[in-house]
Amino acid sequence: MVKRILKWIGIVILVIAVLFAVLLLVLTVTEYKPKDEEDIAISGNASAEIASGDSLTILSWNTGYCGLGNTADFFMDGGKSVRENTKSEVEGNLTGIEDTIRQEDPDVVFLQEVDKKAKRSYGINEVSGIAGAFPQMENMFAENYKVLYIPYPIPPMGHVDAGIMTLTSYSAESAERIQLPCPFSWPYRLGNLKRCLLVTRIPVQGSDKELVLVNLHLEAYDDGEGKAAQTKQLAQFLQSEYEKGNYVIAGGDFNQVFSGTDTSMYPQVSDDLWKCGTLDESQFSDSLQFEMDNSTPTCRSLDRAYKGAEGDFQYYMIDGFIVSDNVEVSSMETLDKEFEHSDHNPVEMKVTLK
Repeated sequence: MVKRILKWIGIVILVIAVLFAVLLLVLTVTEYKPKDEEDIAISGNASAEIASGDSLTILSWNTGYCGLGNTADFFMDGGKSVRENTKSEVEGNLTGIEDTIRQEDPDVVFLQEVDKKAKRSYGINEVSGIAGAFPQMENMFAENYKVLYIPYPIPPMGHVDAGIMTLTSYSAESAERIQLPCPFSWPYRLGNLKRCLLVTRIPVQGSDKELVLVNLHLEAYDDGEGKAAQTKQLAQFLQSEYEKGNYVIAGGDFNQVFSGTDTSMYPQVSDDLWKCGTLDESQFSDSLQFEMDNSTPTCRSLDRAYKGAEGDFQYYMIDGFIVSDNVEVSSMETLDKEFEHSDHNPVEMKVTLK
């Protein structure tokens, strides 16, 4: 009897091992391997033009794939879940995000963590939904998370096709995806993001200059080397564009606080929670400015739901902008949306091209 039980246990273990090996092989064969630089399609019907002296408003928001509203937690941050409990909650978050953008009426929108098709967001195409909500704006989408099947946690995350999205009221000349360094080796990289810069180029009327918009979402769960390598490449790219005489605006989720930003009002409440990195401003050229508004946190921890939470909560300052000094910043604000529709608050900046 004991031998029979051990035999069946051995068979089960062998079957599991074979299935895992097959999954690993399939994920390796189907791994998303973008080129260093790729052209990105521009959709929409924007017709506005921009010139030196013009002012514009830019809003940046990590949407949390519309699955990390105020009732959500997340397994990578100490919680247990991957998504909202119901499809209607995801739809409600998507509508709330669209309504906020519509209310603010920015000229440029940088969005991060936007799902094209994923189990975690119930298969809702958020890219087409957002594009359809703003037909008067051009839109560009660059994938940074494309995995056939992610087998963890329990229940598993499953299929993911997601990325970053830019919308603009101005007619863009071109858009490109620039690959950033990936800090993970095989097999860990199979289930991780392939992070990138989404660069949109808008001609500045009456000149040979361009307004260069850079949407980004830098590394979160590495040991720090990934953030450093990606930040270095970002600094080099921004400086090279500035030296061409262009106006440069980069924004998004840096997963780091700028070294010149005071975050003493948002202390680390527990060593068990995720810690953000620090972006050293001295590694960038003096021609660049760093903008964060610390009056309101831009991100919350996902170790537990926010709605109804008691006690100290972990907050972060990781969303902001880097702009060249030929761009005058008139205001920078974190919009306090109380993390209702995402684990991030949107940040908004008003600028003028000198």
